[in-house]
Amino acid sequence: MSIPEVGKKIRVTVPSTTANLGPGFDCLGAALDLYNEFIFTRIEGGGDRFDLIMESTDGNHLRGGPENLVFRAAQKVWESANMDPYALEARVKLAVPPARGLGSSATAIVAGLIGANAIMNSPLSKEKLLELAIDIEGHPDNVVPSLLGGLCLTAKSSSQRWRIIRCDWHDSIKAVVAIPAIRLSTSEARKVMPKNVPISDAVTNMGALTLLLNGLKAGNEDLIKEGMFDKLHEPYRWKLIKGGLEVKDAALNAGALGCAISGAGPSILALCKKENGKNVSQAMVKAWEKSGVASRAPFLNVQTTGSQFSNISGK
Repeated sequence: MSIPEVGKKIRVTVPSTTANLGPGFDCLGAALDLYNEFIFTRIEGGGDRFDLIMESTDGNHLRGGPENLVFRAAQKVWESANMDPYALEARVKLAVPPARGLGSSATAIVAGLIGANAIMNSPLSKEKLLELAIDIEGHPDNVVPSLLGGLCLTAKSSSQRWRIIRCDWHDSIKAVVAIPAIRLSTSEARKVMPKNVPISDAVTNMGALTLLLNGLKAGNEDLIKEGMFDKLHEPYRWKLIKGGLEVKDAALNAGALGCAISGAGPSILALCKKENGKNVSQAMVKAWEKSGVASRAPFLNVQTTGSQFSNISGK
């Protein structure tokens, strides 16, 4: 397989994700219609050259180079395709803010995989890209819906295969995501979790996940209310989010069916009926204001098509 021509360009758009949705720790995630856009260009230079050009201020702290997450994902594609690495540039427009629990790192991984694959005319299958994405991220809850779209439940079977189930999400159920100005790293959020949990907590979560998935499928408000409940990670993580529990209470009082930490946080996801979306959004923002935290709370739809790419150079 030959190295692509210098100047070849690929545009990749990758949706944000919200993971866990309460009880689905490390296995459940949904894509949302908030996107990062990456334009990859094959450039002159050696296989360790990666130039990163950020076109949004939220990512000014990010740097290029061989250790960049996007480039490390691209390298996995080259290794799997038995391809020599080559110099690459990525021009990025960020709408998914980093360190907010909306799958920013997953967008980087998925973009690097899809971009490197597409620029070589896609030698690797989508199944292989999924396998690589999970391997890089370490857990599937963000990268799978980011790549595939929709609500995805991913589990490793007894045969050690990753099995992915696309779950139904009723049109009547909408998402409001309150995104604060504060940040929280995934590593910090994982440190506060215990290494062992009581069997009773695990059983509670399994039941809640079943209720939630059935509630989302049917649009059943009672099942969603009962199902969006967690005992594995949220009890330990709320204390890391300034004003978080007050924001949750405000959302529920404004008509949200359920409220959970989005991913590792600090963003907070509320599920509601469309007619309650504005009230829920305003209530969450006002609650954070009282804690001295600026935020925004967009009304987002579930994104069902996943990541997309297109050739924009004609080469």
